[in-house]
Amino acid sequence: MLALRSACLLAGISFATTAALANDQLIEMQDNSAEWVMPTGNYANWRWSKLDQINKDNVGDLQVAWTMSTGVLRGHEGAPLVIGDMMYFTTPFPNNVFAVDLANDNVIKWKYTPKQDPSVIGVMCCDTVNRGVSYAPADGDRPGLVILQQADTKVVALNADSGEVVWEVTNGDASKGQTATMAPMVVKDKVIVGISGAEYGVRGHLTAYDIKTGEQVWRAFSTGPDAEMLVDPEKTTTLGKPIGEDSSLKTWEGDQWQIGGGTTWGWFSYDPELDLIYYGTGNPGTWNPTQRPGDNKWSLSIMARDPDDGMARWLYQMTPHDQWDYDGVNEMMLADLDFDGQTRKVLVHPDRNGFAYTLDRETGELLVAKKYDPAVNWATEVVMDESSDQYGRPQVVEQYSTEAGGEDTNTTGVCPAALGTKDQQPSAFSPKTKLFYIPTNHVCMDYEPFRVSYTAGQPYVGATLSMYPAPDSHGGMGNFIAWDATKGEIKWSLAERFSVWSGALATAGDIVFYGTLEGYLKAIDSETGDELYKFKTPSGIIGNVMTYEHAGKQYIAVLSGVGGWAGIGLAAGLTDPNAGLGAVGGYASLKNYTDLGGQLTVFALPDEMASTQ
Repeated sequence: MLALRSACLLAGISFATTAALANDQLIEMQDNSAEWVMPTGNYANWRWSKLDQINKDNVGDLQVAWTMSTGVLRGHEGAPLVIGDMMYFTTPFPNNVFAVDLANDNVIKWKYTPKQDPSVIGVMCCDTVNRGVSYAPADGDRPGLVILQQADTKVVALNADSGEVVWEVTNGDASKGQTATMAPMVVKDKVIVGISGAEYGVRGHLTAYDIKTGEQVWRAFSTGPDAEMLVDPEKTTTLGKPIGEDSSLKTWEGDQWQIGGGTTWGWFSYDPELDLIYYGTGNPGTWNPTQRPGDNKWSLSIMARDPDDGMARWLYQMTPHDQWDYDGVNEMMLADLDFDGQTRKVLVHPDRNGFAYTLDRETGELLVAKKYDPAVNWATEVVMDESSDQYGRPQVVEQYSTEAGGEDTNTTGVCPAALGTKDQQPSAFSPKTKLFYIPTNHVCMDYEPFRVSYTAGQPYVGATLSMYPAPDSHGGMGNFIAWDATKGEIKWSLAERFSVWSGALATAGDIVFYGTLEGYLKAIDSETGDELYKFKTPSGIIGNVMTYEHAGKQYIAVLSGVGGWAGIGLAAGLTDPNAGLGAVGGYASLKNYTDLGGQLTVFALPDEMASTQ
């Protein structure tokens, strides 16, 4: 345990050894680089590996080691887990789960196929994606579990050895537009899950289930009364001050908070030492800002909660009174970074709105808020003066305010587009370089809000969009960047033809990997940004690159299968330029570069090279 604690401290995240503050087995397992035990690699969401058999000097010799068809088309947004000799991964709807035996010629040991009503496909906002399964080690008489959250919101715990259902529970009602796309998170004796569907007027919530029985332990709503949000008016803070009584209710008109969005479909993180989980909330319903005056708290916010009872320690709203669909669900990466010679425990969050935030993860103090794409124009800055009544708020440019333009008026040239400077595609952090590697969108939009009424289970959007590359730039729709979260600066940036919708991976081999919508896996020098390797897989990559070691050999794996919001036109066969919430027209040329697919591709060095490393 001492060696483990030292390793974690060196990596930049420590944990308390005086008490069992988290699932001790998972904490230990996340430090074993041979395995990949969580969807984002570790609780801190680093997507980092200490493996260095594949490094910047030999990555150019990578070869395909083995492949496997998933048997499903549409967007593959997840990544495999590797525990011991077993690999586990899931597909888009119908969310089949595969268990592959790496020690036995990659044979499929078991496959789980959920029974879901296909009508759920019609209420999934932006393709039928699923971002992965989670793992819980065996404990006493409970077997090891592979945990899936299905499209229809059902949470299913499968016996990791046999694939048999241990327990299952329904987290929402698909007939009301409540769906699920996220990867669950295992913390202590709980499974933490969210909910999708803000475009259907779904009221967001975070829910904890008992890992042994599936029984609900607590649920914290994103909007509404204090008791239902699990906030304490005096003890829960925002930017260092108590939020006060009814902080959410006071920012909505009437009972709009009941269909107020703030859904929770992104990535979660956990600090075992502080014993806090972190996540972001999505857009308010409807997309027409005129219909919902006020700040609409606590949509588009970062939340820090106690995993035992769900009570909120602190909150921070990034985009008050959202007018552009800038969901705040992107990953929260936890690291210990130096500020003016002092090491701070921080949370780094590159938001949809185009600003990357660095906050003290214990107190919620705002340390940095800077644009991570120069094209961002809807706001000039986030005010950092603590004495100002605008502290922490973005300063909106009236020209790009969709509310100022008014209903049925097309506001043009807004950057970024609704899919943000980045969406859910997860970044990576390297404790060697102290840089964050962020896959981004370089896309702008025209946005025309219109009045819409709420009907349960029907779209509650209220805006028409069109998307296109940022004007007067490199002509493409994406960049892959290295970000300094202490200075709020881009160190280097690589232009891409389309949005980078794949999750990144950083390794001790001084490489960062990502995939492209055309289908290329790319390897980049983590210091310089130089391209070292690329290989085109059978379909566009929106999956998240991961790595593992088996029998002394390092492998790189990625799921390809074009789709997601950016690829929804291809995935769903849509041709109307305004369809797919505006994405179809913007990405119309993607069909010239790739097509539908569903494949796992695994890479390695040639045997003779791997044996000498």
